[in-house]
Amino acid sequence: MAALAGGALILLRHGQSSANAADVFTGWHDAGLSPLGVAQARDAAATLRACGVRPTSVHTSLLRRSIVTAEIVTDALGCGWVPVDRSWRLNERHYGALTGLSKTAVAGWAGATAFHAWRRSYAVAPPPMSDEAAAGMYADARYAGLPTGAWPRTESLADVRARLLPYWTDVLYPLLRAGGTPLVAGHGNSLRAFVMHLEGLSPAEVEHLDIPTAAPMRYVLDRRGRPVVGARERYLDPVSAGEPVRIGPVDAGLPAL
Repeated sequence: MAALAGGALILLRHGQSSANAADVFTGWHDAGLSPLGVAQARDAAATLRACGVRPTSVHTSLLRRSIVTAEIVTDALGCGWVPVDRSWRLNERHYGALTGLSKTAVAGWAGATAFHAWRRSYAVAPPPMSDEAAAGMYADARYAGLPTGAWPRTESLADVRARLLPYWTDVLYPLLRAGGTPLVAGHGNSLRAFVMHLEGLSPAEVEHLDIPTAAPMRYVLDRRGRPVVGARERYLDPVSAGEPVRIGPVDAGLPAL
């Protein structure tokens, strides 16, 4: 099936955060970018510029590592004026009671099987956050407009996918159908859920999917919202992303990079 006319979907995991650098479970904790993360965001902008990609709209979570990454990228590309939408639906997976804990420490007391399931599985959620911790998190003004039922205390990747899909259906896909190029500055797990949906990955396949920080992905989609066959690599710079180069025919209808 032919590509949608015009734009493409750009997915970008935020640059390294201070919590990434400390190797702790972050989730909905609002960690900022590390100095390396700032540099990574600038490098992502350079990759987008080199490939001739300019977003027509920007979409972030409510977390500053996503927001600041998007701001660095659009400023470097000279398109800080494009419309911006921020949504809790794009937040990172909620890690429940693991939020803020050292991954090494959790692996030690939980054991390898539980640790792997909490980090990588599709359907298993970590232990829920306590009532007291959740009350503190949701006292933040950014969540004042959310219905109480939208305040998770823990999430599996399946839960993340379920909350993402309405944003895809109601916001992003209509922009693509209109020829836009939306940039989603997201998180490791929110983007795993996006890629799972777009590429039709199984729960077993997504378990092995890792999204590197600040490595732009570009999806040219058909009218069903699926990637066009032969649409080159998942990443604009697969070598720096650590992804094997995909070799195959390029659809003649694809817009030039």
